[in-house]
Amino acid sequence: MATVPAARPVALVTGASGGIGLELARLAAKDGHDVILVARSADKLEEAAKYLRGMYGVRTEVIVADLADPETPVAIMEEVARRGMTVDVLINNAGAGLWGLFGRQEPRQILDLIQLNLTSLTHLTRLVLPGMVSRHRGRILNVASAGGFAPGPLMAVYFATKAYVIHFSEAVNNELRGTQVTVTALCPGPVATGFGAAAGMNGVHLQELPGALDAAAVARVGYRAMQRGRPVVVPGLAMKALILAGKVSPRFMVTHITRWLQERKAT
Repeated sequence: MATVPAARPVALVTGASGGIGLELARLAAKDGHDVILVARSADKLEEAAKYLRGMYGVRTEVIVADLADPETPVAIMEEVARRGMTVDVLINNAGAGLWGLFGRQEPRQILDLIQLNLTSLTHLTRLVLPGMVSRHRGRILNVASAGGFAPGPLMAVYFATKAYVIHFSEAVNNELRGTQVTVTALCPGPVATGFGAAAGMNGVHLQELPGALDAAAVARVGYRAMQRGRPVVVPGLAMKALILAGKVSPRFMVTHITRWLQERKAT
């Protein structure tokens, strides 16, 4: 009798059309996972899926969805089930920033940012977690930010959402001890992607800091930490040092320095 090959584990990656998300999806595929790519751009997702199938020979599914819509997490998981798949690795990478004075930002933009960065991430985590626990295996990687360790004037909501992601990930990881399921928060500093431009951060001091890592390097650090079940990981020695300095400095000074980093350079 022929042996039925074991099904490959499945990784679902949000924000997978480029940058860190695509690099994380590539690492999962290279590691032998079938992958489900989620983002808003159908063309970019199809291109990424074709590449991953051809390069790694894994099953690659595409779900076009906007996680700023509160109904999207449930719709995604219903579609995953309809396609006969089970999520073994969840990578919550989708996110966005919004630069400027909080009191001048559009309320709708603020609420969409909170939904995308915080609420949908929480909802997807809750939807996949019971199945992972019952199967005694699972990994969740939540992409936060080094900004989550400090107040962020001129990006007040973004920094606050990333602080939530860090604390949420650490807390749930602790709750999962003994289950073989772990949650990791990946906290990169500035990365060479389209994030800054999309957030309106062109010309700010932070974007000019030396030692910025590229998306592939950040993804490797995050993926390795996720595999090991580490609760929090910060890529790069420079960013680790900056965070450590912030922990021992007065809060008013941390806030003042962060404000300067977020300000645009004089022209």
